[in-house]
Amino acid sequence: MQFTGVSAFPLTPFVDDRIDEGAYAGLIQHLARSDVSSITSLGSTGSYAYLSSAERAAAVSIAVTNAGTTPVLAGIGATRTRDVVENAASAAEAGARGLLLAAVSYQPLGDDEVFGLFRDVAASTDLPIVVYDNPRTTGYTFTPEMYARVSELPGIASLKVPGRPLDEARDLLQRIRSLVPEHVSVCFSGDSFATDCRAAGYDGWYSVLAGTLPDLALATWDSGSDDALQPLWDLYTEAGGGLRVMAAIAERKRWAAPGSLPRPLIGLSGEQRERLVRILDGIDS
Repeated sequence: MQFTGVSAFPLTPFVDDRIDEGAYAGLIQHLARSDVSSITSLGSTGSYAYLSSAERAAAVSIAVTNAGTTPVLAGIGATRTRDVVENAASAAEAGARGLLLAAVSYQPLGDDEVFGLFRDVAASTDLPIVVYDNPRTTGYTFTPEMYARVSELPGIASLKVPGRPLDEARDLLQRIRSLVPEHVSVCFSGDSFATDCRAAGYDGWYSVLAGTLPDLALATWDSGSDDALQPLWDLYTEAGGGLRVMAAIAERKRWAAPGSLPRPLIGLSGEQRERLVRILDGIDS
């Protein structure tokens, strides 16, 4: 499969603090009817860190079953390498076409430890791996040199790089491209930087927005413009990221039950939800 274009990162909806399997299947079917390049089950928007191994396996199986011909990637990050390897195996058994791996930790990780994680997981599976650089949640920041070091491992197919403003994004991409093998795609995350990173020449967008509103994300990717979405990006910032915002959208559209986030997470406030409605109405108009 090609690790380019727009990959949708859907919510994993909960009800009574359990995965709402029917709602999740419906969200995946909604994405499969769009033109997203892939569906990534159990990204950060999918709350992978809050799920047990059995819940993760169930989520990936539901995603694959309902994704039709759209390839499914599976998040496998965990604090212990043994668990990551087990998650990779269960994802492969469920029919995932690729893996998303962040350097999740409790104790801070050094470069050799991060490299060892990717080396051991790559040796355990035939599935291609996306290197997920998410310093906000993992506490570890990849350097261009570490991207290069990890990308030399067999099976590394793509980098998921935090988005940046245009000039910074372009400079970083040029540096990465000078170090990383050509077959490894360089994609970005961070919805608010979608147009900047698109203009900078990144290969794809690992998108929170596309996991709930794929047509809007695809239109943004194709047009290279997101001026109308700035109020939404501002709400992301206020809410600590896109997860709570996407949960509120799914709940409003009745694609998920109220309180769809895993505990102890709490969704948007009443005032934020009212503002979100106005933002969406403005986008639709």
